[in-house]
Amino acid sequence: MSEHRRKAPPPQGGGRAAARRGHSGTSSGRRAAPQGATGSPSASYGPEEDERPPGGRAEARRAAQRGGSRRRAAGGGGGRGGGGRRGTGGPGGWDEPPKKRFIDYPRAGKRGAERWIPSWRLVTGTFIGFFGGLLAVAGVSYALVDVPEVAKAATAQNNVYYWADGSPMVATGGETNRQIIDYNEIPESMRYAVMSAENKTFETDKGVDPMGIARAVLNMAKGGQTQGGSTITQQYVKNARLDDQGQTFSRKFKELFISIKVGATKGKEEIMAGYLNTAYYGRGAYGIQAAARAYFNVDAKKLDASQTAFLAAVLKGSTYYDPAGSVSIDPSATPQANRQRAENRWKWILDEEVKDGHLSSASRNKYATFPKVGNPRSNQRLSGQVGYLVDLARAYTVKASGGTITEGQLRQGGYEIHTTFDKKKVQELENSVKKVQKESIDVKKRPDTDKYVQFGGASVNPASGAIEAIYGGENATKHFTNNADATGAQVGSTFKPFVLAAAMKYGVRDPSGPPEQSADQRTIVSPKSIYSGKDHLKIKKYDNSVWTDKEGGEWLQANDGGDDYNPPSFDIDLREGMRVSANSVYVQLGMDVGLDKVQESAVSAGILQDSLKGAADYPSFSIGTTSPSTIRMAGAYATFANSGKQRDPYSVKEVDHGGKAVYRHEDVAKQAFDPQVADNVTDVLKTVVDKGTGTKAKLVDRPAAGKTGTTDDNKSAWFVGYTPQLSTAISMYRMDDNEKKGEKREFLKMYGTGGEKKIHGASFPSVIWHDYMETALKGKKVENFPKPEPIGKVVGAKPSPTPSPSVTESSDKPTPSTTPSATHSSEPPPSPTPDTSETSCAPLDWDCEHNGDDDGGGDGDPGDPGDGGNTGDPDPTTSEPDEPGFISGAHG
Repeated sequence: MSEHRRKAPPPQGGGRAAARRGHSGTSSGRRAAPQGATGSPSASYGPEEDERPPGGRAEARRAAQRGGSRRRAAGGGGGRGGGGRRGTGGPGGWDEPPKKRFIDYPRAGKRGAERWIPSWRLVTGTFIGFFGGLLAVAGVSYALVDVPEVAKAATAQNNVYYWADGSPMVATGGETNRQIIDYNEIPESMRYAVMSAENKTFETDKGVDPMGIARAVLNMAKGGQTQGGSTITQQYVKNARLDDQGQTFSRKFKELFISIKVGATKGKEEIMAGYLNTAYYGRGAYGIQAAARAYFNVDAKKLDASQTAFLAAVLKGSTYYDPAGSVSIDPSATPQANRQRAENRWKWILDEEVKDGHLSSASRNKYATFPKVGNPRSNQRLSGQVGYLVDLARAYTVKASGGTITEGQLRQGGYEIHTTFDKKKVQELENSVKKVQKESIDVKKRPDTDKYVQFGGASVNPASGAIEAIYGGENATKHFTNNADATGAQVGSTFKPFVLAAAMKYGVRDPSGPPEQSADQRTIVSPKSIYSGKDHLKIKKYDNSVWTDKEGGEWLQANDGGDDYNPPSFDIDLREGMRVSANSVYVQLGMDVGLDKVQESAVSAGILQDSLKGAADYPSFSIGTTSPSTIRMAGAYATFANSGKQRDPYSVKEVDHGGKAVYRHEDVAKQAFDPQVADNVTDVLKTVVDKGTGTKAKLVDRPAAGKTGTTDDNKSAWFVGYTPQLSTAISMYRMDDNEKKGEKREFLKMYGTGGEKKIHGASFPSVIWHDYMETALKGKKVENFPKPEPIGKVVGAKPSPTPSPSVTESSDKPTPSTTPSATHSSEPPPSPTPDTSETSCAPLDWDCEHNGDDDGGGDGDPGDPGDGGNTGDPDPTTSEPDEPGFISGAHG
């Protein structure tokens, strides 16, 4: 190393020994420099060597760490520092020591992936902090929640219902049907039934069941059926907190801690009694005592194991398990479907009780028959029409809110429900029905024919879809079924306008083409299109093959009373066919269009798909073998009144709770038909009222359109009609509703009812419609229907024959038309010139006044009982498929 250094100058004094000491001290850096010397330890590497600073090696290292050597300061980077330690070439020549942090992450002093691997101290601290925080939150939450009280949970407020004009209709809901009973009055079998059905670990759990919650979450995560993980304690807590039923995490979190606190502070007997006394069982019944009376008319303590198993089944949801049905809330909740669901669950609960050791096999075997359930009790309903209105509005609110407002919450009260019902119209509709009942229906005079007569009615505003009036029956406390809603009464020929609309929307099919044809392969028809009005017409498929049932039987379509229209040719156009309600015309038209398209047309107009199930398999579908409600029929005809724009009928505008709107109706409209189609249907239906079977419905100085309907065996009769401002449907039928509740409904024949030989849509339903509409529209501006634009082509028209002086009967065969014929008559070719000598007017001359009985229509003339649309007895050659609900006769 010395060859790289300049030799130090000889000392000024002290001789050679002193010189050696001085040289060794400055060259090696190992000895302390003389006191008072200046310079850095690395000065020997510079051009001039300075003496080592005092303090020795330790001091040198510290000095180097503080500032580094002159060489490093001057040149920066690399090499050894004055202390002999290797640096990193930082600004000062050495790494600064890492600063200590409270949370050392990423970790200081580590390189690469090691910086991101937490230390065991960090992991342990995080774990302890997290669970400590949870415990703190749980402790605070547990301390803050209150245990609910049965008496407090039993309180209820009123719901206030308002008319459309904002005036109060009725306040109801506060008189909650509940009576709290002691634990020892609750049957042991009821307690065991709910435990076996809902919470097998009730007697041992702490208020919550972690495993149950985990199973529910896992099942839902796997895509299985949604199921609850709630214990009886949790359900009791939920029942007690009806003021807060939102599906929020905070609400569920709070309920969890309330359940834990209830489980820790309350005895099992108190919890069970609280649950059974607050639960909702349907039929307005809260608590086991009210439920026992609502379903079995006994006190709770007298219930047997079979009855308690049923009540435990109803707890799953009365909408779908009450055998009386809840079709107003869900069309699938029919009495038959509900009974089947309830019976299946009832059996399962009894079997589970045996498995759980709560019921012996011998006792189980005694309950082989489903318990007899009574009718809904009248004391649970409001009287008169108001009871039907409230039921309808309540059901609509539950359905339309999409779960935001439950039936249980409505029962608890506190809501302001603003309906669409017009008080004046509701009263006028009821008055119109009562007038007919008083003048024509006499049970004492005609008990065999006038007993069990029922009427239903509904009015819908075409411009908004608002239900402005209904007639549900005699009295909601005497007649439980709302006749304005689902009744099962077939609509007959009031269904024919949907067939006509389908023919003008989709067109008739080309017999030479495939069954599924696009729009350009079909022919849109005009109301002037020609069809056969012959009685017992052999109905053909669109490809001209004869329609047969599954057993090969041919379909021969009958007209009402066996009437043939316009003989000998039997050719009438679609307008005339609607005017006289000729079944043969519209059954064949439906086959030419395709029954699937007829169904689409009805659904587009507003008829519910559920009310059409299965009927489209038979030609009679086109003449009304289905049973939509009067509300839906009024709404569907309102679509025609509104030039094809469809809105679903609704009964509630807004629902408020606690001063805030929790539901508002939103206007949703769709163009179901082009205005050209809808306005032409209206124009044809105007003919029915002006000159056809519906003349009794004709209004004074106000245009109206509508259609009569009568069904096979005279079991129901309808009139559905409208003006531009209001659409109304009226139904009439006979059925022992009170005694048949919950069982299969049977309609009775109406031959002789009201002193009439036969009831038609042109009789009492048309009269009620007329009287109501005259008063409901009194003072309203007269509005006209839009003038229809020409539509479609005339199909089925036969060309005029070539004049010949020697025309004979055998040569009277018409020249085949290039337009596909839609007549499909199986009769011999008609005469080219129809004989009109037997009638006072030409069939298609609308400047001539027709009477309903001039050409067999009958329904427009009070002296003729015929509607022009119903068959008498079916033809012996008519095939009758063995299908449930099949109607072999035609409908007018």
